[in-house]
Amino acid sequence: MYCGPRPTNVLPAIVHPTKCCVNNTFQNNVVPHIHPTHTTNVNHINFQHQHYFPQTQSTVNQVTNQQFVAAPGPALGGFGGPVPGGFGGPVPGGFGVPRPGFYGR
Repeated sequence: MYCGPRPTNVLPAIVHPTKCCVNNTFQNNVVPHIHPTHTTNVNHINFQHQHYFPQTQSTVNQVTNQQFVAAPGPALGGFGGPVPGGFGGPVPGGFGVPRPGFYGR
């Protein structure tokens, strides 16, 4: 039996992400800034105008209501039917038409 060296296996290469490096350089520059100063003396004269705004308040309560039919009824005479006096009827006193004098009208 031969016990010599075995052949070396070469595996596929593994490529890692590129490592990015940054080199910074700095240079100092001197920029002269000149800040001149001037002083102005200002004399102020103030007028105080007084305004008055009396106010009153009132309150109005507005009340509304709505009537809805939950489901359709028979063709004639049911809720919302075309018969005068039904919930949507055209006769004054039905829910669909205001009565004379209703809400103070």
